[in-house]
Amino acid sequence: MPITTDPKLRSFVDYDEKSHFPIQNLPFGIFTEKGQTRPGVRIGDMVLDLAVLEKRGFFPSRPKLFNTSTLNPFLAMGRSTWRAVRATVSRLLREDVGELRDNSELRGKALIPVQNITLQMPVAIGDYTDFYSSREHAVNVGTMFRGKENALMPNWRHLPVAYHGRSSSVVLSGTPIRRPRGQVILENQENPVFTASRLLDFELEVGFFIGPGSELGHPVPVDAAAEHIFGMVLVNDWSARDIQKWEYQPLGPFTAKNFATSISPWVVPLDALEPFLCKAPEQVPRPLPYLQAKNARTYDINLEVYLQNSRISSSNFKYLYWNIAQQLAHHTITGCNVNPGDLMASGTISAPGEGGCGSMLELSWNGSKPIRLHNGEERKFLRDGDTVTLTGWCQGAGFRVGFGEVTGTILPALD
Repeated sequence: MPITTDPKLRSFVDYDEKSHFPIQNLPFGIFTEKGQTRPGVRIGDMVLDLAVLEKRGFFPSRPKLFNTSTLNPFLAMGRSTWRAVRATVSRLLREDVGELRDNSELRGKALIPVQNITLQMPVAIGDYTDFYSSREHAVNVGTMFRGKENALMPNWRHLPVAYHGRSSSVVLSGTPIRRPRGQVILENQENPVFTASRLLDFELEVGFFIGPGSELGHPVPVDAAAEHIFGMVLVNDWSARDIQKWEYQPLGPFTAKNFATSISPWVVPLDALEPFLCKAPEQVPRPLPYLQAKNARTYDINLEVYLQNSRISSSNFKYLYWNIAQQLAHHTITGCNVNPGDLMASGTISAPGEGGCGSMLELSWNGSKPIRLHNGEERKFLRDGDTVTLTGWCQGAGFRVGFGEVTGTILPALD
């Protein structure tokens, strides 16, 4: 276990044991303060300015990486650089190291309260792919529309199903989401109408960012995938179910998914998640050799969904049938190249049982079983004015390594 994840580590920056951002986490993001945008690391309710540290020579063997408005140059450098920067940051923030703690001038410039900054998109996203890797979610949806006997399509247990999304509409947490309009088929009608979506939904997902890219024509081996993955964020891939129902055959999601995808602002490095590795679900039948990892593992990440401040679902990343290494290996097996900053999302993550569904489609069983909120209101799908919040964290011994939140409020459709 890397020293940066040692449960005994303590920082001179104060935070409580339920904070998502202890010294064991140290997620990376992009922020603006006093008109300048640059990278930072979150610690408690403070942000450590990496540009200041770089200017002061704390990363002497590194090229200039933090005089920039995206994390892409840093992501492209690879694991040895990530770990060197992380180790330096961890050391400077320790309670028993005085280099930053006792330098009031440097501390005043390098540590900034989060209330004094504006968060930005952490990465300039080139391409976006959304997987469909939760068996529980796939079975729920398949049962609704094809019956229990045909819930999973024949290919589902053999490969990580996915579609290519739209990176231009990936937005930061807090961005309002405009209800989309499109073609839908109303009940007992033969021809479509153009209208605002009536079946707007969220999807509880986790995504990962590519670090070093791959060469065209050269697949990424499943056991080397982690060398190409920097870290993870929460993802809400908003969906218009009625638009999707009409358009998805034969090529899959299009306008029902391309209007908005929200991500959380802090990218949690895989190194911070390493203590929470756990055994991946058993896969039957055994995948083809290119999808067989020597030690198939995933991450124990608690996930929750809140609608209008009511918790409506609790799930966990560990239930994903296809893990992130398999997703990347399959994505590139044809020779498709990936680039620094590409985003890949898990697809809706549902847990066993009714309380773990990762979408309104499942929670209300396609609108047939409305869910009740704490204020007595009921929902089948999302209404204008609704706010959806996703959160997630790994639970350690007296600390959490968390992702913060990804949130969005629904605005009415344009006239």
